[in-house]
Amino acid sequence: MGYESPMPVQEEVIPFLLGEDNDVIALAQTGMGKTAAYGLPILQKIDINKVYPQALVLCPTRELCLQIADDLSDYSKYLDKLKVLPVYGGSSIESQIKSLKRGVHVVVATPGRLLDLMNRKTVDLREIKNVILDEADEMLNMGFMDSINEILAAVPPTRNMLLFSATMPQGIANITKQYMKNPREIVIGRKNEGNKNIRDIYFIVRAQDKYAALKRIVDYYPNVYGIVFCRTRKETQEIADKLIQDGYNADSLHGDLSQAQRDYVMNKFRIKHLQLLVATDVAARGLDVDDLTHVINYGLPDDVESYTHRRGRTGRAGKTGISISICHVKEKGKIKQIERVINKQFEKGEMPTGQQICEKQLFNLVDQIEKVKVNEEEIAPLMPSIFRKLEWLDKEDIIKRMVSLEFNRMIDYYKEAGDIETVEEGSRRKDRERGSRKGRQAEEGYTRLFINFGKTDKMRPSDLIEMINKCVPGKVVVGRIDLHDNFSFFEVEEKEAEKVLRRMNSFEIDGRRISVEIAQPEKGGEGKKKAGKDRDRKGKDRFEGKRGDKKPWWEGAPRNKKKRK
Repeated sequence: MGYESPMPVQEEVIPFLLGEDNDVIALAQTGMGKTAAYGLPILQKIDINKVYPQALVLCPTRELCLQIADDLSDYSKYLDKLKVLPVYGGSSIESQIKSLKRGVHVVVATPGRLLDLMNRKTVDLREIKNVILDEADEMLNMGFMDSINEILAAVPPTRNMLLFSATMPQGIANITKQYMKNPREIVIGRKNEGNKNIRDIYFIVRAQDKYAALKRIVDYYPNVYGIVFCRTRKETQEIADKLIQDGYNADSLHGDLSQAQRDYVMNKFRIKHLQLLVATDVAARGLDVDDLTHVINYGLPDDVESYTHRRGRTGRAGKTGISISICHVKEKGKIKQIERVINKQFEKGEMPTGQQICEKQLFNLVDQIEKVKVNEEEIAPLMPSIFRKLEWLDKEDIIKRMVSLEFNRMIDYYKEAGDIETVEEGSRRKDRERGSRKGRQAEEGYTRLFINFGKTDKMRPSDLIEMINKCVPGKVVVGRIDLHDNFSFFEVEEKEAEKVLRRMNSFEIDGRRISVEIAQPEKGGEGKKKAGKDRDRKGKDRFEGKRGDKKPWWEGAPRNKKKRK
């Protein structure tokens, strides 16, 4: 299989597991060879003549279940008649029951499907000698604790328990106390430490620029082969659809897909018919794909453990990789938190310009031309006709046309796209201060508007957008929103500004008029302060006692549609 020397976790774990009655907790980064570390000694100890389950491997996802089963089957190539059965939801339970009745030696299972088989009394765990929890931390994150308790109650108390994980959350310590007997803890590196072969880079951009930033990053690395992680199934599908529409070789992987669809996508990705796999954390958990160059986080995950596992998809088996995070300014603190846990500092990335991207793509094309293998015999009969067709062009013209044929679309896109600015936390804070004291200029193509509602009215950005949508027919693109105590500012496209002013100023809410006007930055911010005072004078008596209500007072707005005479 190409193994020349053991990985550190294998060197530590394999000799220990070949002994008797040894419980083990092994902590090592994803991609360090944990499957072989427990798989090889467990297979070595199987009695092939006894055709019943002797080892049980529990893992969190269907993909990881199939992957582990495939690896164990490969390891046991020369163990005649040894049978490994993957048991997971989303496939025919009847065929799994038939395989169990014929007899198997090793069961690799997701907790939910295994419990189903146990309830049907079609799987016998009474002779299990070894239980392995692979990616134990993720099983706890996914809420499998109750299922694990029920499964472990059905196996003999004399079994060995082997727990493999990349991180060590508190839940694993609880399992140790309850189910393991003086386990030996084997740690490769530091607990929860990140793989040193992976570069961690972050870009802080505005929310509306995230997809454009993703495109630039992908274009800047012409040979990218990686996973784009999204937070939700909906976002995953939306980003995948956009990438496909924009001509990228991409597809999605998430829980809403059937097992057959997921298998199809994964097969395409493994054989590199896909360049980008857009996936949720759950779908991509534990995927073992060779030679991934990049992991791209379309926003940081909620917990550090998820980030550790995301980045662990690349830089495997001693190779190098890059983990890129596209963040908004509010996630800066989360970056610091992750740095403390993985004991590694992120690099701050500068968003590549269109010119830099086109240069990178062009040199990649030239490199491919230099290295292309020419089949002289196959093309020889065609060359005279080709030479005659192109004889009126000199070498420089041919090169220019070839480059233009390949890059016209990309050059045109970046000529019109403009550059994306990376946002610093400090500059955003200054912008907020400038917006409250001196005002700020609207983004190019937008108009900045004042509205007489603010934080004391329990106004949130989502509430303001909802109010705009209810007052103004059609789709209105809302840009930056700045909320203050007694008033707020928001930006809309210049072409929509007049309509927004006209429509919103025609509404009242509980007798209180919505007042929207174009914000005029003045020295010292006096214009804005005055506007805020006017709003207080107009609305204070009328809304006495309303702001303490539990529900926002504009719920259901606009309630009436009176024109002020």
